[in-house]
Amino acid sequence: MQHLFRKKGKVSFNDRCAAYNQEPYIFWFTGLSGAGKSTIADAFEKYLFDQGQVVFSLDADDLRKKLNADLGFSMEDRAENVRRAAETARLLQDAGVIVLATFISPTRAIRKQAREIAREGMFLEVFVKASLETCIARDPKGFYKKAMNGEIKNYTGIASGYEAPDHPELMLDTDVDSVDGCVKILIQLAVSAGVIKEK
Repeated sequence: MQHLFRKKGKVSFNDRCAAYNQEPYIFWFTGLSGAGKSTIADAFEKYLFDQGQVVFSLDADDLRKKLNADLGFSMEDRAENVRRAAETARLLQDAGVIVLATFISPTRAIRKQAREIAREGMFLEVFVKASLETCIARDPKGFYKKAMNGEIKNYTGIASGYEAPDHPELMLDTDVDSVDGCVKILIQLAVSAGVIKEK
């Protein structure tokens, strides 16, 4: 709204980057449920935290239980879920925090919007790839079973499609790579992008 404005504080974005010795990128993990997004993000978060970085893992389930508890699973509600998540990630980013956001975000248009909400040039799309068969076999939350039994409608991968990214900054194949292997690849990306300094 045009009549709303935020008064600038005395601590700038650049001040925060310098104090934390990092560039607060948003790592946007996308992929099917069960592909390994949260598992990899949690391990990467632990590595960054242990290295002294200021980092936060923003998980879809946490937002669904609280901030987005009013949303269902229609495509419109999914788009709004991701929009709110991206806005939350941006606030954390503005605070100087490296954000690891783990959301299925099933369409390219939804992910494009998330990128546009982030600070320009400070968004890295990470496609966590696994076959549907692998994800169903893992089914850590039991959602695929419920979807196949008709208990969950419009579930991604079962009754609703997933559009794989065309040009992600990184693709991790968890049918092939271990969690440790994926974290090593993420560290390389973080260093090459200038998110963190090489130790």
